[in-house]
Amino acid sequence: MIGDRGRTSASIGRAHRRGGTWYSRKRMIAGAASAVLAATGLAACSSASAGTGPVTLTYYLYPDTSVATSTAVSNCSKASGGKYKISYQQLPQAADGQRQQLVRRLAAHDDSIDIMGLDVTWEPEFATAGWIEPWTGTYKAQAVAGTLVPALNTATWKGQLVAVPDNTNTQLLWYRSDLVPKPPTTWAEMISDAEQLAKQGKPHYIEIQGAQYEGATVWFNTMVASAGGTVLNPDATKITLGAPAVKALTIMKQLADSTAADPSMSVQMENQNRLQMEAGQAAFELNYPFVYPGMKADNPKLFKSFKWALYPEVTAGVPAKVTIGGIDLAVSSYSKHKDLAFQAALCLRNRENQLIGANVGGVPPTIASLYNDPKLFANYPFHADILKALQNASVRPKTPVYQVVSIDISHQISPASSINPTSTLQSLKGSLSNALQSKGLVP
Repeated sequence: MIGDRGRTSASIGRAHRRGGTWYSRKRMIAGAASAVLAATGLAACSSASAGTGPVTLTYYLYPDTSVATSTAVSNCSKASGGKYKISYQQLPQAADGQRQQLVRRLAAHDDSIDIMGLDVTWEPEFATAGWIEPWTGTYKAQAVAGTLVPALNTATWKGQLVAVPDNTNTQLLWYRSDLVPKPPTTWAEMISDAEQLAKQGKPHYIEIQGAQYEGATVWFNTMVASAGGTVLNPDATKITLGAPAVKALTIMKQLADSTAADPSMSVQMENQNRLQMEAGQAAFELNYPFVYPGMKADNPKLFKSFKWALYPEVTAGVPAKVTIGGIDLAVSSYSKHKDLAFQAALCLRNRENQLIGANVGGVPPTIASLYNDPKLFANYPFHADILKALQNASVRPKTPVYQVVSIDISHQISPASSINPTSTLQSLKGSLSNALQSKGLVP
């Protein structure tokens, strides 16, 4: 998305949207079993060409409304020297639909899938189920070389590299320099600046993702990590929320209760944040880089004072640890052509194609050296700050039951005005404990 994933404005929030109905966790497990039967009825594309000629590798990925993916597919098919050609199969628009289709096919051992683009939260689930192949040997060495470490962390589960980072994303602080000549460096400064602007009758809102969806979970995770904490331990066996979580919840509550908060914060996602900023209603916005070309196209006058800075610090002097997003490429355990699939995946995310992905598709690269490439600068004048944010980034809680964990978090902290730091923390611990044990209800 151009939010989390960095795609076009039509796909804003795609990876953040999660279901809001009540489900029994046991029912969810039972549903996965029935999905195996349902998957047998799905039409599948053959990953092997009939007769002679190059092997056809089927590549499942989100619908890319730019030409970046189709260009990469064409580039790699030609570069294979006749060994393979890649068939790009578009997954559904919504992130839940994307995951559901892949889960159904993989649960049925569908061998028509060779390569797939995974949201950075799916790897533990897919790896634990045995659906994706670990990266080892030469392929792993090529995948790791020059790749940003936090991006690699999203593709790693229990010490194994299970995918290769294709693109990533992170948030910056976007602000109006005509209202705030010097950007705030901390949350306390930002809220104070916004309150002062409100007293002067000027645009003053701080735009943030406050709705009950993945964006709220990302906000909370960023605040906890920036305060020096985590949600879960690395093996997802223990809840590690403590004093940093209280600090995070306190600041979130402070914003919600202040004049700096947009009155519609509790229902806002990335695109609504962008639109409020473009309409001149806000002074600050915590969002992804897609807002830059959006402002340039939609409000050229305001664009002249539309600037950026690093995400505000929770603790003064300690850089924020912004939660990253993105897509990792994985090879299916049921592919008939695993070696070729590994080769093709490496090609799809090579320097040339990541540069195309950034300049044409709007998604930040995972190869660190590209941030020093002048070919990136025209479309990413903020490339230096993006790199700083990525180098110090945090990742979302890594667990096979992330979908449940994320829903639990977002429903506990949204609306932020209902937060009571101490009691909310206790409720979070209880619901997350149930999630790790597959007990209770999903809100």
